[in-house]
Amino acid sequence: MKRILLVEDELSIIKLLSKKLSERYTVFTANDGKKGLELAEKEHPDLILSDINMPVMDGLAMLSELRKSEFGKTVKVVMLTNLEPSPAIIKEAAKDQPSFYIIKSNTSLTDLVKKVDGLLM
Repeated sequence: MKRILLVEDELSIIKLLSKKLSERYTVFTANDGKKGLELAEKEHPDLILSDINMPVMDGLAMLSELRKSEFGKTVKVVMLTNLEPSPAIIKEAAKDQPSFYIIKSNTSLTDLVKKVDGLLM
């Protein structure tokens, strides 16, 4: 079974996404970028879904650190955010090549699952 790491600090989003994604995938969760980075290096998931704004280490910093490791260079990452994509955020995210940049408030759960399925199938 494919494995997904969900890095998100909002408990309601963790519960919602975990429940839906665990119907098809094994899901690991972390509530900040530092824990997410540690779990990614330990578990080597097939896909990482990460929020951008989080305590301790934000999602962009986590992605930047992740891309430095052998595993992290190629893992698929989807950045999730409620932030409108400003040029600065897009530039920062693009340098570490996430697979997608998704605005949570503009994307249905069904559409997000379809993106995940497309990346993992």
